[in-house]
Amino acid sequence: MKSAMRPAKPPRRIPPKKPSNQKDPVGVYCRVRPLSPSDQECCIEVINETTVQLHPPDGCKANRNGEYKETQYSFKQVFGTLVTQKELFDVVSKPLVEDVIRGRNGLLFTYGVTGSGKTYTMTGSPGEGGLLPRCLSMIFNSIGKYQAKRYVFKSDEKNGMDVQNEVDALLERQKREAQPQVIPRTPLTRQRVDPEFADMINIQDHCKIEEVDEDSVYSVFVSYIEIYNNYIYDLLEEVPLDPIKPKPPQSKILREDQNHNMYIAGCTEVEVKSTEEAFDVFWKGQKRRRIANTQLNRESSRSHSVFIIKLAQAPLDADGDNVLQEREQITVSQLSLVDLAGSERTNRTKAEGNRLREAGNINQSLMTLRTCIEVLRENQLCGTNKMVPYRDSKLTHLFKNYFDGEGKVRMIVCVNPKADDHEESLQVMRFAEMTQEVEVARPADKPICGLTPGRRYRNQAFKEELTRRLEERGGPQNGESDDQSVTDLLIQSFPPLPSCELLDANDDQTLPRLIEILEKRRRIRQMMGDEFNKNVCSFRAMLQDVNGAVTAKENFVQGKMTEKDRTIVSQKSEMERMEKKIKTLEYKIDILEKTTTIYEEEKRTLQQDLESQHHKLQRQLSDKRRLEARIQGMVNENAMKWEKECERRVAAKQLEMQNKLWVKDEKLKQLKAIVTESKSDKPERPPRERDREPKIPKRSISPAPVPNIPPVNMRHRRSRSAGTERWVDHKPPSSMETDTVMQPHIPNSIKVAVPSEKALAKCDRYMLTHQQLASDGELETKLIKGDVYKTRSGGQSVQFTDIETLRQESPPSASRKRRSSPCNDPPQGETTDSDWTDVETRCSVAVEMRAGSNLGPGYQHHAIPK
Repeated sequence: MKSAMRPAKPPRRIPPKKPSNQKDPVGVYCRVRPLSPSDQECCIEVINETTVQLHPPDGCKANRNGEYKETQYSFKQVFGTLVTQKELFDVVSKPLVEDVIRGRNGLLFTYGVTGSGKTYTMTGSPGEGGLLPRCLSMIFNSIGKYQAKRYVFKSDEKNGMDVQNEVDALLERQKREAQPQVIPRTPLTRQRVDPEFADMINIQDHCKIEEVDEDSVYSVFVSYIEIYNNYIYDLLEEVPLDPIKPKPPQSKILREDQNHNMYIAGCTEVEVKSTEEAFDVFWKGQKRRRIANTQLNRESSRSHSVFIIKLAQAPLDADGDNVLQEREQITVSQLSLVDLAGSERTNRTKAEGNRLREAGNINQSLMTLRTCIEVLRENQLCGTNKMVPYRDSKLTHLFKNYFDGEGKVRMIVCVNPKADDHEESLQVMRFAEMTQEVEVARPADKPICGLTPGRRYRNQAFKEELTRRLEERGGPQNGESDDQSVTDLLIQSFPPLPSCELLDANDDQTLPRLIEILEKRRRIRQMMGDEFNKNVCSFRAMLQDVNGAVTAKENFVQGKMTEKDRTIVSQKSEMERMEKKIKTLEYKIDILEKTTTIYEEEKRTLQQDLESQHHKLQRQLSDKRRLEARIQGMVNENAMKWEKECERRVAAKQLEMQNKLWVKDEKLKQLKAIVTESKSDKPERPPRERDREPKIPKRSISPAPVPNIPPVNMRHRRSRSAGTERWVDHKPPSSMETDTVMQPHIPNSIKVAVPSEKALAKCDRYMLTHQQLASDGELETKLIKGDVYKTRSGGQSVQFTDIETLRQESPPSASRKRRSSPCNDPPQGETTDSDWTDVETRCSVAVEMRAGSNLGPGYQHHAIPK
């Protein structure tokens, strides 16, 4: 054929276009479900094509005292209760399907509370197919005649596709057909469609895209998963049935491919060739999805379901006959249809046990979705670069690439207008309206392969022209074999036979002419036989040569295959090891990310503590500086005060010492006068006469009495504490009144039995009376004196400065000396009466001088006679 002889030109590589900086907002649409007959009160009203208004129910107004008001929310488009599934599909899903066929990705959510119509919008009902069957129908209507044969495209288990030639695809088909399959791979006919969903996929409008790349081949792969309790399960995975110990389904893990796109490792991908086959696969997975009966819905979805339609396309080669065997030219696009589980309050569903845990996980994943949307919105509006917490939930982690600019994102918010769902509908509306403010980068267009367009039609035209010419030359018609056509050509090359009718017995020309022609035919047949034998021999030799070459090549290929098998085995083991290592590293990455989050929180907390401690330290330093300045002033003031006090005390001490020296001098003078007197000259003491007036002895050597000396109180002595200061006289209750001559007297004093802060605040001097027994058994009284100072905190303190000791002793009997000679007269100036004392008695008189007194020595304090 002509296509086999034409050399294939390599395609011209064109570098991919740079991603554009243009962004599109997330398209959010609102669909209002019709009100059920049992629900009388409606709380949602459609204002226009883009606005809905929520009315608070009457009971809510009464309970909230009019706090709730009527609120309006705007969306890209609002669909009322009378909108059909086709109208919704034309506006929302049809642009996504067109992008998928052109090599771009798309994501469609249905979001709302339980019982708002999400599953009906996605799947549909008998006679009213939902968005999912309509998307499948549009895809197969558009690529129906351009689909590749099965297994031409093959998944590489790493979110990519490989392309195989026709021979490898044929071998793969034979191999798969020999194995028992769970999912049928043969196209379903109308008669074999499951009647359970036959009405759902009976789409009459036959919607399709007109601008399809005719020089490419397409294959559709579908997969169906659910996210239950934040675990991913494959709904198409067939687990071997073990009646003794059945195995539960294993959760799948998320991984990142070489293009940093997230995918589900080990997820089943089924190649389908028609809408019926694809929906049959979906329906079998739908039966395995987890649903339960709750107070709000008899068949409430307990998981998020994700149906992924993956479209692989590759261009034809330059001849337009076979698929181009270059992996770089394969374009893979996918459309993810997500049916989210309903957000519901547990107090309304009365959930317990597993239902309560399921509801908590559903609400947690939806809350994570809201948090991611809020962070994306804040980053775009405020110009921040906060980390979006995609990894907190499997749902957001799986679709993080869409929000990073890998495709369009659409959301259909389904609401139920009944009054019981008013509070949940408010939260849904707020989140949906906020989602519209998030912008997603517009994906870049796929690169052009660089081959001449129209290759498929030129190849078809060439084949049609070749068939027409063969028919004109008597070639094969209506599917006749090549051997019959060669035989007919050989027969037609023989000379035609003449008419063999003998009408006359004397005819001698017909038979010789017939014999001549038959001889000619025999010679031609012999020549053709010889030529044929020669060709057979040459062809046999050629076949032997080819057979030898093929055998050699087979041996070579067998060796290469053995080597490749060994390499594949080693690579598989290496891949298994790397996969285990990847799992370990992913687990470590998750742990490190959680640890990093914890450390960041601790870092922020410590930084805040450090800042507060720094501010506190600054305040303490400023307080310390003020306190130091104040203390320094007080120290200087006290130093000056004590300096003056010391000078005063030194002066008083000097005066006191002078007074003591003066008293001692007087005593010595008196002692000297007494000692120097002659014993013989001592007068004899006259007899005591009671009626005789005593004479006052004259002391010639005594100093003159000090003028203006107050009289001495013989019962009480004047205490050192006397003065203008106010005193606190602290005398414990256990103190004994001695009532002796040595009893101190303090005027203007406040007497207390226990320490009193109020008394200290009114006085500036303090005296504590302490009594104890001396070593000789006599009572000893100590007067402990001190000064009262005001403290910085507003209290009072006492600093003791003096201790005065008082002792009570019994006086001995007085022993007076008699004169040795009665004839001796007493000295002049002295009186010899009964009050005459000896030297010891005279020297026992002491004088106490108050410190700082300007007066001379005075008899302020009499000593106790020994």
